[in-house]
Amino acid sequence: MHFLDTLYFNNTLKAYLVVSGIIIFVLLFKRYLSRYLASLVYKIANRILKNINKQDFCDLVIEPIEWFVVIMVSVFSIDKLNFPIALNFSIYGHSSQDIIARIGPGIMIMAFTWLLLRLIDFIATVLEQKANQTDDAKDNQLIVFFRDFFKVLIAFIGILWIIKACFYQPIGNVLTGLSIVGAALALAAKESLENLIASFIIFFDKPFFTGDTVKVNAVIGTVEHIGLRSTRLRTADKTLVTIPNKQMVDSMVDNWSMRTARRAEIKLELHAHTTTLAIETLAAFIKQQLQLKNTLINSYEVFVKEINKNSITVNVEYFTEPIALKDFDALKETILLATLKNIEQQNIALVNSGATL
Repeated sequence: MHFLDTLYFNNTLKAYLVVSGIIIFVLLFKRYLSRYLASLVYKIANRILKNINKQDFCDLVIEPIEWFVVIMVSVFSIDKLNFPIALNFSIYGHSSQDIIARIGPGIMIMAFTWLLLRLIDFIATVLEQKANQTDDAKDNQLIVFFRDFFKVLIAFIGILWIIKACFYQPIGNVLTGLSIVGAALALAAKESLENLIASFIIFFDKPFFTGDTVKVNAVIGTVEHIGLRSTRLRTADKTLVTIPNKQMVDSMVDNWSMRTARRAEIKLELHAHTTTLAIETLAAFIKQQLQLKNTLINSYEVFVKEINKNSITVNVEYFTEPIALKDFDALKETILLATLKNIEQQNIALVNSGATL
């Protein structure tokens, strides 16, 4: 079998067959190899996180492990071959052999970085599931914040690693250059930097959490995500509003979810000729309706606020527990309709009326 020793592009046919066989073997059995490696990683992760779902873990990391194994084996196998002299040429002073030698480690670093990012996603998912079992929303916000932070950090480290491994640049010099460039970019991207700093202020000051209903700059919505640059609110119209974190810090934020109670006010302006008996009957009826809802209403007041030549003003004010907004609106509607019905029954004339939250 001397033909296997025949040279083609500075390598024997046997060497090509061995390298090709190794790569084909890995491609055929990458699923099994990656599942085995995923199981080993799972055992380590399970010791730290406790009681994590193995299937969910494997489904998330199996793909990046597959490609990492294939790329790693392929790069190491191809590296055993001699670079063909016929394919050696220069591009801007760099030989094709040198360029290819740098590409291999770069691809491996990218695959490994992808795997680490997937692991962070899984760890964050597990921690979110555990945090959802508690009533404290602070844990969820903490997890999302640090998940995004560590993903950005790992991506940055991966880029520095590629620069060092592929371009042979000292990291110290790169960081020094980046600091100068960063200062220039900070001036150019002043608003983005302010939003980033504001995200840390939101995280440590905790004016609101994911899931809270807030009012910011006349926008009312539920906080769906607090990112490193902006906060996303889902409005009652089901639209998604993105507000820069700087505005969330600088503006007055009304956190409806942190209310200790909900307040409702009904202002009735009766005609000046309304009798005292009719007013007393109406006030007694409203108090009775409010008393019937004592499981929801904590306190209430019904009183004559003002008398002038044109009208007699009756104010109704009551406070409820911080119930859901739709339940609060339903309660207000019940009280208002009952009040209106009594006014109609007594033939009381209204000058003007209104109800405010």
